[in-house]
Amino acid sequence: MWLTDMQKIGVGLTSFGALFMLLGVMLFFDGALFALENTLFLCGLFLIIGLQKRFTFSRGRTSCVGTACSLGGILLVFLKWPDFGVFVEMFGFLNLFGCVCG
Repeated sequence: MWLTDMQKIGVGLTSFGALFMLLGVMLFFDGALFALENTLFLCGLFLIIGLQKRFTFSRGRTSCVGTACSLGGILLVFLKWPDFGVFVEMFGFLNLFGCVCG
């Protein structure tokens, strides 16, 4: 399967987001790194799967709780509560992609 140029950029942004998340955890929940990680991860996700597919996925009946928790966690990180916001994001991520992971 070949990727378009926009999807390649999205994979790069998502990879950098994962790197900043790892650095944020290693540096004892640094809020600036988590805010940068959230921005890069969301932009990369939108570029990889497209805006319309992303909104269709997040508005499904089973993924409303996961989407709300993920967005709430991102809001908490931006409001300078990174230690609590990251755990809310992880809960939302597991609710969104739990069926895929196992």
